[in-house]
Amino acid sequence: MSKIAVLIPCYNESMTIAKVVRDYKNALPEADIYVYDNNSSDGTDKLALDAGAIVRYEYRQGKGNVIRSMFRDIDADCYLMIDGDDTYPAENAREMCDLVLNKGVDMVIGDRLSSTYFTENKRPFHNIGNKSVRFLINRIFKSNVKDIMTGYRAFSRLFVKNFPILSKGFEIETEMTIHALDKNFLLQEVTVDYRDRPEGSVSKLNTVRDGTRVIFTIFRLFSEYKPLKFFSMISVLLSLLGTGFLIPVLIDYFKTGLVARFPTLFVCVACYIIAALLFTCGIMLHAVAKKHKMLFELLMNRKV
Repeated sequence: MSKIAVLIPCYNESMTIAKVVRDYKNALPEADIYVYDNNSSDGTDKLALDAGAIVRYEYRQGKGNVIRSMFRDIDADCYLMIDGDDTYPAENAREMCDLVLNKGVDMVIGDRLSSTYFTENKRPFHNIGNKSVRFLINRIFKSNVKDIMTGYRAFSRLFVKNFPILSKGFEIETEMTIHALDKNFLLQEVTVDYRDRPEGSVSKLNTVRDGTRVIFTIFRLFSEYKPLKFFSMISVLLSLLGTGFLIPVLIDYFKTGLVARFPTLFVCVACYIIAALLFTCGIMLHAVAKKHKMLFELLMNRKV
């Protein structure tokens, strides 16, 4: 029988963790339920242990740090990742694991945004953030993923053991999605119901701080995974800016035969030089990124 590991990163989820563990034990009785406690101060670890989970600890704060430890420590054929806040129903767990184990899917995404998320979620800025991140990533990577930041996912062993985690916090889901798209892993989405946190349970996601980190992560990964496109866009913008400065200089020159705006001309030349340098950097980094992709494909040919 294939081994399934249910991964639950937790920070102060004492109100819900016992129910979450019991729900997923009922949905996947053959699975090992792992709760990684991330410096909780409300007894989350004891409640998880009493409910039947395998409890481990990650002392570096941040969801990305927890998932890095989970992926390194745990061996399984299928990994189901959920949050400990009881917002994701266990009814979809079997379907998501079957897609990994029987259909060869590398990442199954639990899509909240196509079901009840926008009616259940009471934080309007979170709704705007989810839509904005989805728009950016789908535009940049020419994809059609409906829910980028969901914490409900199933993974193959191949994906888990070949995913270099760099993020430390909540931007980890964005990094997972971009990595899967760039490396051509097989993705499939399953529409899942979403229910808001029960009263008294507080989200650890800071809208402004973590939202800013997610946006910076998108642009960082954009520059790393698609450097030619990234630097070409900046190069074009600088070229247009330089042209904007050049036009009045040319108009004066054709009228008088003199260059009266040398500072403007210098700014124009600087814009063109920087644009050319950035475009050249993009070409070189594109070759490096392509080489890394080739090496990654060779690395995945080994057994994991």
